[in-house]
Amino acid sequence: MAGSEIEVLCEGATLLHRFVASHAPKLLDDVAGIAREASFRQMVTPGGSAMSVAMTNCGEVGWVSDRRGYRYDPLDPETGKPWPAMPGSFRKIALRAAEVAGFPDFRPDACLINRYRPGARMGLHQDKDEQDFAQPIVSVSLGLPAVFLFGGVTRKQRPRRIPLENGDVVVWGGPARLVYHGIAPLAEPTLLDWYEYRFNLTFRKAL
Repeated sequence: MAGSEIEVLCEGATLLHRFVASHAPKLLDDVAGIAREASFRQMVTPGGSAMSVAMTNCGEVGWVSDRRGYRYDPLDPETGKPWPAMPGSFRKIALRAAEVAGFPDFRPDACLINRYRPGARMGLHQDKDEQDFAQPIVSVSLGLPAVFLFGGVTRKQRPRRIPLENGDVVVWGGPARLVYHGIAPLAEPTLLDWYEYRFNLTFRKAL
């Protein structure tokens, strides 16, 4: 984490280049352990469409979507059991990234884990199912590169296209907390890519 390049995207939003690149193998091992307890699944939107991104969670609560809407739930709806505990490696990374980005009091209780295959995408949206918007979002990119779509607080603002590499971390809060953001369709891997998927760890203070 030492020596990573810090890029300010706007007031309240920071990109930490390669911030956790050296920790990626450990973090991916922890992702695999979580998935053994709470498998990846393609959730359904309230409108009935299956998301292209596969998801799971860890922490005190997990983000879920179905016909009833978007919400946080302490239980995995597929197993009826609590979500796996957040690994210490996850919490350490999230707290350190938030601190470097100017949010020293971050206390995440949820981590949504997204798994992107080539072609998968995430449409522009706001993270607004949390109870405390004073807490930032910490987003960790692992595996295949992606293009992060980073817009404004209204849909009318055209989003910037920001390349993300393995180990990059984006933190946004304060005046940027409710920016619209998403992921462009994931490109096919090249011969230089070591990974099959892109994984995104998104830390939130949900409750």
